[in-house]
Amino acid sequence: MLLPLDIPAGFYKTGTDLEGAGRWRDGSLVRWRDGSLRPVGGWRQRVNSNFTEVPRGALAWIDNSAVQRLAFGSANKLWAVSSAGAVTDITPTSVATGLASAVVETGYGFGTYGSATYGTERPDTAAFSEATTWSLDNFGQLLVGCASSDGKLVSWDLNNSNNAATITNAPTDCKALLVTEERFLFALASGGNSRKISWCDKEALTTWSASATNEAGDIELQTTGRIQCGIRARGQSLILTTNDAHTASYTGPPYVYGFNRVGTNCGVISRKAAASVDAGVFWMGERGFFKFNGSSVEPVKCDVADYVFDGINRAQKSKVWAVVNGGNKEIWWFYPSEGSNEIDRYVGYDYEEGHWLIGELSRTAGVEAGVFRNPIWTDGSDIYDHEIALDYDEANIFAETAPIALASGDQIMRVTQIVPDEATAGDVTVTLKTRLYPNAPETSHGPFTMANPTSVRLQGRQVRMRVDAARLADWRVGIMRLDATAGSRR
Repeated sequence: MLLPLDIPAGFYKTGTDLEGAGRWRDGSLVRWRDGSLRPVGGWRQRVNSNFTEVPRGALAWIDNSAVQRLAFGSANKLWAVSSAGAVTDITPTSVATGLASAVVETGYGFGTYGSATYGTERPDTAAFSEATTWSLDNFGQLLVGCASSDGKLVSWDLNNSNNAATITNAPTDCKALLVTEERFLFALASGGNSRKISWCDKEALTTWSASATNEAGDIELQTTGRIQCGIRARGQSLILTTNDAHTASYTGPPYVYGFNRVGTNCGVISRKAAASVDAGVFWMGERGFFKFNGSSVEPVKCDVADYVFDGINRAQKSKVWAVVNGGNKEIWWFYPSEGSNEIDRYVGYDYEEGHWLIGELSRTAGVEAGVFRNPIWTDGSDIYDHEIALDYDEANIFAETAPIALASGDQIMRVTQIVPDEATAGDVTVTLKTRLYPNAPETSHGPFTMANPTSVRLQGRQVRMRVDAARLADWRVGIMRLDATAGSRR
């Protein structure tokens, strides 16, 4: 008989292997569309940027002359990148020294001499200094930004001969900024108050003192959390803290903005971990993912939660960042795995079909497609166009299932053929791994280059299938089938 391996789209990597039976368990650089497994788009170097530090923030925008522009910010630098790839250092002259990586001031070596017994690790009560990230936005054609370690709001006039400069009269000691749809500049966690939001007069970057003749103002949110970031949503702005979420809606004078708490226990994990699409705003929290649907916050069921949150380097969580991969209806979060101080993994959510992606890729900042034809991401050295062609450098492209039951009871399935379902025979290889019992030794068979059909010889009560992709191949895999017969063990 022909046994179809009809496996649902998306990865399931929570709980034990058997809990994910009949699902895809592991993989990298693959996605599903219309029921078929396929590779994500490749990447191509756009420019060797020669960044002297790893970027932690990026923006793409179009100026009033219809010129495409890019900006990247790192711990101590701010760069403008032309559409042709020319990189210009526009770092503000007075920028404070930042941190390339987070520093957790606990454990051995911290604290005053003699304050505790020698050789005893200190309790986890000391300060945490986050990695520096840049909040970047455009105010009309101007670039505006704020480095979390610097706190000053700066702007750049697009002149490569000029550095970005501090905005006159703007609050200092801020953590992030946001330009609202109504053209107000929000200073987040302004003046060193982690709950305060200040805003300038409408379309007036240098007017920050409220009066009867302008719309400048400020508010202190009633929250137990600290403001992390702000993001534009449809018809309003969303402010995310370490604990909750608040909307900011324009009401006009005299109050200018109204603020409402729309979610609790939904804090964002970092300042760059939220992304906005037509379907809503999505973000990564400390132990889960959340969505703002336009009126309230709801948790997003995650089939890879254990893998992500048990495998993240929490000391470097401030490096987590999100980006929209809109052409594929996905949002990707990049994060450092446990044991790595730098970003080396991603987790993605297909918000149209509702399934999850995982993989290994080092990208530290970037922008979605829109201003440019393709997403543009950087690994901290080079800048790449993504979702283009089929080149992945030396990365492995694969997907592997959890155990799939072939038989039960005393029966053993004997498999003699694989009947492939792929767009072009030979673009992928298949390896089958069998067991007689869940805890029995696993036997690997293959890899097999697919023909129609492909002869094999194996037996077992359960099987795992691994699909490895040929390089430079635009492959598709649908429902593979096994030609198998049942029998008792001999």
